Amino acid sequence: MAGWSMQDIPDQGGRIVVVTGANSGLGLATSRELARRGAHVVLACRSEERGAHARDRIESEIRDAQVELRVLDLGRLESVREFAASFGHERLDLLINNAGVMALPHGRTADGFETQFGVNHLGHFALTGLLLPLLLTTPGARIVTVSSTMHSVANIDIKDLNSERRYNRWLAYSRSKTANLLFTHELARRLTATGADVVAAAAHPGYAATNLQTKGPRMERRKAAELFMRTGNRFFAQSAESGALPILYAATAPGVEPDSFTGPSFANWRGSPAKSRRAKWTLDDAAGELLWAESERLTGVTYDALKV
Repeated sequence: MAGWSMQDIPDQGGRIVVVTGANSGLGLATSRELARRGAHVVLACRSEERGAHARDRIESEIRDAQVELRVLDLGRLESVREFAASFGHERLDLLINNAGVMALPHGRTADGFETQFGVNHLGHFALTGLLLPLLLTTPGARIVTVSSTMHSVANIDIKDLNSERRYNRWLAYSRSKTANLLFTHELARRLTATGADVVAAAAHPGYAATNLQTKGPRMERRKAAELFMRTGNRFFAQSAESGALPILYAATAPGVEPDSFTGPSFANWRGSPAKSRRAKWTLDDAAGELLWAESERLTGVTYDALKV
């Protein structure tokens, strides 16, 4: 893993890939490099306009790039179901659950979930479950879910998953990122128990400059906070391309272990991919089972093929 770089990404010819949040930042960088290696990349984007711009950008940079735009709003379960029902491919080699929101003012998804928990976790839980039949029939398939070092700030509160008792934007974000890792932990356990040839792993970008940091302050017109985030992105963060490296490693490198967590090598902040530290609560089997059961109940998406 030491020194692993873009040049080490194996040939992806013939692989069908879905990347959520592919129109900018980490998702765009990840999609571009997978397309560069020959993958057919489905850009799953909430905004058709921004998604089309990303598709055109990739096609202008990479000759013969195979990219396909599909609308997916993870904040609407109806959209998630429509995406899966009309997917149209007979195989799925790689699902990258990348899209996310961070530290937003309090809000609700179309289905009434707290926005960060609803988009970051429940939307991806539903999407993965609905696409699971294709993944299970594709030899060597992978599911990579993008978390964050911020998961270490807070465990989930199974009795208040939607932050109904009180809301703190950063606490809610951290809990959603813990949910990403607990989901990966439980998914990997169930895949292994059923003998499925699918690897579920997680990754994080460290501190990467994307529009994720500025969206919340911009929504609330907190100009000082937005300036602070922009300054951090400019002078301290690594590029989105560098931040995508751990994701690409988890998605393509040989020998990636189930339930592994990959991040930047230097202080979990920047550098080549390496095994990342994770909070002990993200490896809690009981918590993983409880979150799984609640996620099935809230989304109505059941993983019948992985009943254990």
